[in-house]
Amino acid sequence: MAARGPGRLSVLLPTYNERDNLPLVVWLLARTFRDSGIDFEIIIIDDGSPDGTQEVAQQLEKIYGSDKIVMRKMISVLFPSGTAYIHGMKYATGNFIVIMDADLSHHVRLDFMYCGKQKEGNYDIVSGTRYKGNGGVYGWDLKRKLISRGANFLTQVLLRPGASDLTGSFRLYRKEVLEKLMEKCVSKGYVFQMEMIVRARQLGFTIGEVPISFVDRVYGESKLGGNEIVSFLKGLLTLFATT
Repeated sequence: MAARGPGRLSVLLPTYNERDNLPLVVWLLARTFRDSGIDFEIIIIDDGSPDGTQEVAQQLEKIYGSDKIVMRKMISVLFPSGTAYIHGMKYATGNFIVIMDADLSHHVRLDFMYCGKQKEGNYDIVSGTRYKGNGGVYGWDLKRKLISRGANFLTQVLLRPGASDLTGSFRLYRKEVLEKLMEKCVSKGYVFQMEMIVRARQLGFTIGEVPISFVDRVYGESKLGGNEIVSFLKGLLTLFATT
């Protein structure tokens, strides 16, 4: 088993029907970590995917070793949410934790976030932003771009969080900071990402941002729908009234 030093990085990957994406994202992450000399583990939290994602995860665990790939089952998490991260965090052995999507939408070169931005400012949180510097979104239609931009604009106006991308799900946390935030956050689904940043500002944690290019998934379907949009608006108004 690899040594688990103070720089160990745990990646939490919530999955639902990611059979086609999972082997590639794991391979890319493992290659990046090894090239950068980062001690790592990837924790796959699956929501009972009917497409065989769990079987693929178990095969990856055998290939890479159980000290690098950990598969844990999650029940009734229909999209990446705080509940999935709480479940995965129980098994994390790193002192830094990355949360990201398993659909290849996020950049796998985590060294620029971990070895670069975090160490540069000793930040408690490093958040990927699509709306700053040379960040951007590719593969979305106009409707989804307007929804995302609109959600961030409303959040900026009502909450003034001091961060440019509140709905993104590509972030690095100190483990103890993530644990404290999980205790404070009550939202689920897409509202969870927004609340995490708002609560972090309230508690005085430092947040750094790095521009990222978000690429729409190649395989599978997005889980964003009308119900999630309504939930987001309700969550936004709740945070506005309570923070």
